[in-house]
Formats: sequence, structure tokens, C-alpha cells
Amino acid sequence: MIQLFKFAFFPSYDEKIRDLADNIADPESWDFSDSTLKSYQILKNYLEHTFRKLKSEGKICFTSNNRYAAFNTGLVTSNLEEIIAFFEEYKNQRNGFSTPYFFKGFLKNSDNQILTHFSNSLPEIANYFEKPAALIFNPKCNLIPDIDHIISDNLSRFPSHLQSAHDDEIRRQLFGAIDDVKKKVRTNYKIAIPQYYDNKIQLLLPLCLTAGSPNPDLALVVHALNESTYTARTCLTLKMAYNNARLIVKPQSSWLKP
Repeated sequence: MIQLFKFAFFPSYDEKIRDLADNIADPESWDFSDSTLKSYQILKNYLEHTFRKLKSEGKICFTSNNRYAAFNTGLVTSNLEEIIAFFEEYKNQRNGFSTPYFFKGFLKNSDNQILTHFSNSLPEIANYFEKPAALIFNPKCNLIPDIDHIISDNLSRFPSHLQSAHDDEIRRQLFGAIDDVKKKVRTNYKIAIPQYYDNKIQLLLPLCLTAGSPNPDLALVVHALNESTYTARTCLTLKMAYNNARLIVKPQSSWLKP
């Protein structure tokens, strides 16, 4: 179950999410480019995972009498004011299920309700940056992928023209794509995009497996084994990669977009 819904009752949830995206937060794309309807699924995933991270860090704020609660969404307005999710104690039963809080609104940290109840301890953002060096690809390190594991565990994510190909052909294409991106990232570290997954920072690299296409097909997931070696054991669709990367910050990338 969504942890945020266990914490609070959200009346008109979709409407509140739409208002946050369209009228409160600094504008960005919260749906994938192939979506036919606006569902703001990227934003919904972002809020759920942000809540879980803040909860694990003990950063959900409560007033002394527990009547009010709040957390920092990590989002900002167009004027760079932090946006706070604000809640009030809720004791009503709903079909035999109760939540401790009731969602009141997404508010700027300068809002009177936030300052009245939390001015002595404003909600803090989630911390993903204990080791800033982990966010940048080190070109001095070796990158050693587990090719067989990447193929066997992720074949359904590969382009359709490769899913039916012989294993040797898939392996050749994957080796070539990884060799190419190794060269690119060593001359432009910005190609590597950090993502947060399984409570750790990993790096995403674009894999181009379709001949003649300027766009990557998959994102290679890279993590550090030690100070001199990276490894890669899986790859993600670009949608999966963007969702994970957006948990930290809006990717400023030429290749990973919603």
C-alpha cells in the first residue's frame, strides 16, 4: 500500500496533485511524452518515495501536541520558495480504516500556517548527498559489466528487434553500446545521471542499441564496487530510469527526459 495514504487521508487526491503541478510548483513535465492523458504519475511516484525517505530519516515534523504534521516535498515554486505538505490530526473512521492525519494543502514555507506551527523547526529536505563524489562518474575507474546477467534479467526491456535475435548478436550489440558509452562518459562526465534506488546512489548511462538512431534505447545502471571499479548488472527502460533519477533532482540531461 502507498505509505503516504497510510499516513494521511487525501480528499480529492488527483485534484490536489494537479494543483501542485500546474499552479504551485515550478513547472516541469510530470508525465511521459507518450502519455495520452495527464495523470502526473511521475509526481505521484516522487511524492511517495520522498515521504518514505523523509520518514526513514526522521524528518516528518510534528507539533508538540501532534495536532499538526508537515514534510518538505523537495519541490520549489517559480520563486524558489520551498513547498511543504501540511496535515492536521484526523480521527474519523473510513470504512473501518483510519489514518492519523488529514491532508490540508501544499503550502509555501512562508505560509502563515507553516510559520505558526513549525517556525522553530521548519521541515528539512531529504538527504541524498552524504557522499557528493558518488554523484559524478570517475573517469579513472574501470567499468566492468556483467553482460550475461544484463541480458538474462532484462531481455524484455530491450528493443523488440533484439528480443528475438540470437544471443551472440545481442551480446555483440550490448558490448558495442557499452564500449561507446565508456568513451563518451570519460570525456563528458555529465552523461552519467545519478539515480536513487534501494537506498543507494547509482549512475545511469545511455545505451544506444538501434543502428542509426540518435536516441538511447536503455539506461545502464552503474554502481561503484570500490575506489577503482564500477560494475553494471542491470539496465532500465528510460521511463524507469527517469522515475528513479527524479527522486533526487530534475535531470538536466540531453538524453534522459520524461
